[in-house]
Amino acid sequence: MTSSLNTEGPRLATGRLRRFFWEEAAQDWQPTPGEGRSPGFSEYVARSLRALREGVGREAGTVASMRPVHRVFLPDGGPDRLPASYIAEHYALTLFGLHQHAASGPVHHAGIGLGTACLQLHRGETLTEAAVERRLIAAATAQDVHELAQHLQRLVPLLRQADVRLDYTRLFHELTHWDGGKRNRVLRAWGLQHTDPGTPASSFDSGDEKSPGQEPAPYWVTYSPKDPEAAAALAAMRSGTGREPGTVAVMWPFHRTRMTSQWRDKGSLTRDLTAEHVVLTLFARHQQTHERRMHIPGNSPGRAAGLLARQAAASGEGKSATAALERRFGALLTSADADELAMHLRSLVPQLNQAGVGLDYDLLRTALRVWDDPRHPDAASDFRQRWDHDFHRAATA
Repeated sequence: MTSSLNTEGPRLATGRLRRFFWEEAAQDWQPTPGEGRSPGFSEYVARSLRALREGVGREAGTVASMRPVHRVFLPDGGPDRLPASYIAEHYALTLFGLHQHAASGPVHHAGIGLGTACLQLHRGETLTEAAVERRLIAAATAQDVHELAQHLQRLVPLLRQADVRLDYTRLFHELTHWDGGKRNRVLRAWGLQHTDPGTPASSFDSGDEKSPGQEPAPYWVTYSPKDPEAAAALAAMRSGTGREPGTVAVMWPFHRTRMTSQWRDKGSLTRDLTAEHVVLTLFARHQQTHERRMHIPGNSPGRAAGLLARQAAASGEGKSATAALERRFGALLTSADADELAMHLRSLVPQLNQAGVGLDYDLLRTALRVWDDPRHPDAASDFRQRWDHDFHRAATA
């Protein structure tokens, strides 16, 4: 869970590390005028940049003028199908060529991921936050690397206009992995970079620990049923049900989780992020059709289920309905881990929605975060005792 994408350049057969062209170009730049020339690149780099722009919209491996700047080499007599790394480098080179064209300085800058670049683009006030999010989400929902490159070709000129730089070595590896098994980690990194400005590592004990004062209020606390965008926001969050946390692009604007820059840029799947994702999807299902906020501080799952039992008894549904509810709540209490707890909560929330009974979503996030955390061995037991007490007290009041 804590492994990261490899961001080293390709190696020659001898094992010697060779820089990508965009890395060479960044080192080639002369920021101050020399004798008889203006700041800029050498003639070799300038000529190569023109070749890169010729490759825009062209198939990888078909642009002869680009071959000298490739650093992922094709073996002689190799397979007819180009390797993913070669295709990724082709797209990274053409995007770099577009980005660097007429820029005031080198646009490749290590450490600036795509999500961070889009955050800087918004802050530069070139585009509205919604406009930037639409473009980033469009890229994030690309079905394959070719569609992703098309979206990035429309985004990169905007970065150049706003003087925003980008880590092209990182982008190369993300393009390489897009059609493989690491896409979710790439998506999570983009989302976290875009929604989190980054927090120094010294503010945290570990990657999934909060830093006091760093996290804004969660969405379920600030939610307003009168917001004209509320229905669309709830629909976006419901779409994340059952999906891997941090990978649902339309949910990114609603995340508030903060973590160290190191963990964020890795696209790490932490307990904090997982708990927030689950709670956002539960709240969106719970809030649906209600005109008052369903986040009710103090309403633990035990109290909420007890109120349901009391309603069932008062409506004449009989002891069988109350007993069935008590059995389901008992199953929730015996959840072995946070995933099982989330499963039982997904069964409980529609019943609460129908009955108009609220739930304390801050409490839920805390419970999901620590339920099976080995650093908090007594947490689940403590919650079970309190929630069981809350249930019987609410059911018999």
